[in-house]
Amino acid sequence: MSELVWKTAVELAALIKRGEVSATEVLGAHLEQIDALNPELNAIVTYLPEMALELARGADEKQARGDELGVLHGLPIAHKDANETKGIRTTMGSPVYRDYIPASDDLIIERLKQAGCITLGKTNVPEFGAGSHTFNRVFGATRNPYDLRRTCGGSSGGAAVALAAGMIPIADGSDLGGSLRNPASFCNVVGFRPTPGRVPKFPASNAWERLGVDGPMGRTVQDVALMLQAIAGYDPRAPISLGEEASVFAENLARDFDGVKIAYSPDLGQLPVDPSVTGTIEKQLPIFSALGCHLEWAAPDFRDAYEIFQTLRAWSFELSFSERFAEFGEDQFKETIRWNVAQGVGLSAAQISRTEAKRSELFHRVREFLEIHEFLLLPTAQVPPFLLEWEYPTQINGIEMETYIDWMMSCAFITVTELPAISVPCGFTDDGLPVGLQIVGRPRSDLSVLQLAYAFQESTRFYQRKPPICKL
Repeated sequence: MSELVWKTAVELAALIKRGEVSATEVLGAHLEQIDALNPELNAIVTYLPEMALELARGADEKQARGDELGVLHGLPIAHKDANETKGIRTTMGSPVYRDYIPASDDLIIERLKQAGCITLGKTNVPEFGAGSHTFNRVFGATRNPYDLRRTCGGSSGGAAVALAAGMIPIADGSDLGGSLRNPASFCNVVGFRPTPGRVPKFPASNAWERLGVDGPMGRTVQDVALMLQAIAGYDPRAPISLGEEASVFAENLARDFDGVKIAYSPDLGQLPVDPSVTGTIEKQLPIFSALGCHLEWAAPDFRDAYEIFQTLRAWSFELSFSERFAEFGEDQFKETIRWNVAQGVGLSAAQISRTEAKRSELFHRVREFLEIHEFLLLPTAQVPPFLLEWEYPTQINGIEMETYIDWMMSCAFITVTELPAISVPCGFTDDGLPVGLQIVGRPRSDLSVLQLAYAFQESTRFYQRKPPICKL
């Protein structure tokens, strides 16, 4: 049974639908893995095995009746604790929501249930998903399964750890400044930030907000594509949602890349990046030449990207937290959130309008660059997984980080372009710490990004390296 937890989601889904294994058996294997490893990792923080067993039995009965089955039928999942789940505690990593039980599901959860997933609990997050280090005052810190002394990243950190340790085969997450990509890099799994609107969001306080997106995580690119078949697609309640059918992600991920021009940048021309990260990635760059790509070291002009991200993030924080501050008291929230909200409160209309103009200029510079190079490759994270006791890295290569999010600009710069981006496993540092490669594609070219990531994955297969904790 233990072998089931290392099957890919695609493999498990096929086994279940062929009747070679039941949803109940698959769930049982994953519950055993959770019971063995989660006490030390702290990835799943609200755990509901009895409810999950009831759901799995219901899934088996549905299959026995010959009912139509969803694309994720029988697959166990734990949902990010930032997403509201009907009847299941949703804390958002905050003491003020310690006992909050929503009356309805967020749209992504609704779609995952409709696709046949078996919910077994919730995965840990930083407080309100702020920052890429998963710890909070409700549940504590989540540990990296490749080195228990280190962070797993965030904000979808519990999801990444649960995947890496074989506790679930797929996971949902969200990404504003790197919250799907960063923990994927730190935990040797795949995290995909889709084009805004690809996975519609509802409810949302700002229905036109485009910095934050929901998306999939998995151990393989194929698993991410499978999950997208369930969560992508138009919804009338989400005004920016895209009309393309989710079935596009059922297409073959294999593609001929002969002659395709791609670019690699170790730093986007301005970011400090730990040499252990760039060194690990650059060892793998010959793979792209072997795939037939023409690789050039180059990058678009990302001037103003830092200002754009910090300004728009602060604006979104003011919207998200000002009413909560009034309701619960500002002192109930961690200092970095208070700082980010204060930055938003201090913005003028002129600052916001000028920022949007600069963002438009940045988009067109990057778009024109990608008309020549179909893809841009760069490090997902600027540092390898850091120690748990650090709140965030305060310097990289001797350069001071001015804010709690400065160290994750390799993801944040891509966020403001609205381009699809994926983090795919790219090897390990000399200390055995995972490193992710970020692949960025042309506007709305989500499938193409998955195809290049799949080609790289199949040439390297780093996802097959299990964490040390799984060998104890």
